[in-house]
Amino acid sequence: MDAISPLLIAGLTGFLSGFLLSIPVGPINLTIINEGARRGLMWALMIGMGAVAMEVLYCFLAFTGFASFFQAGWIKVAMELATFVFLTYLGLKFLLVSSIPTEKKMERKIEERLHPHSAFMIGFVRVMGNLGVFLFWIFLATQFHNHGLVQSTWLSRLCCVGGVALGTSLFFFSLSYLVSFGHKKFTEKTLIRMERFSGVCLLIWAGIQGAFMVYKWVR
Repeated sequence: MDAISPLLIAGLTGFLSGFLLSIPVGPINLTIINEGARRGLMWALMIGMGAVAMEVLYCFLAFTGFASFFQAGWIKVAMELATFVFLTYLGLKFLLVSSIPTEKKMERKIEERLHPHSAFMIGFVRVMGNLGVFLFWIFLATQFHNHGLVQSTWLSRLCCVGGVALGTSLFFFSLSYLVSFGHKKFTEKTLIRMERFSGVCLLIWAGIQGAFMVYKWVR
């Protein structure tokens, strides 16, 4: 049981973080909402699966290429502080949103250069163009290691990445089904509520991170 528990924790950590971090309304969610209402469930699902594939790739690179580097000495402390600031900034940004974000310039340039034609490649390329996703996973991978949620072993990291794949897949499947059923679009009011909910979650996360930092410094 002792050998299984850390793997379960890593998998659940990946699942919950993957699901919650898919909620903020961005290019992928808007594409699924619009295309699902117009072209049906399967097209929306394939866009979501393309997004999942690129998200998992970014997550895997973050865990295997950067997390270990950011765990040494003062770099670890700096990353903890940077993560707190980053989560607080994003939380406030999502919470105070008043309109739905549009496609970013970088994402548009990459899409124009690669010219994706299939639904899967549209989702894949749109996440590829959002380098903020990669940055986010670098921060989270570091914190998951620092707090012992993910161990510094390949098996533990792969369990977390697998959890991320399941969490993001569940969210995009649910979103695709909801927007395809009856060919209805989400209203802007609903999308703003989703964005604000994710902001609240990120601020709670930032609060826990801040409390943990203070506890370590005063202990």
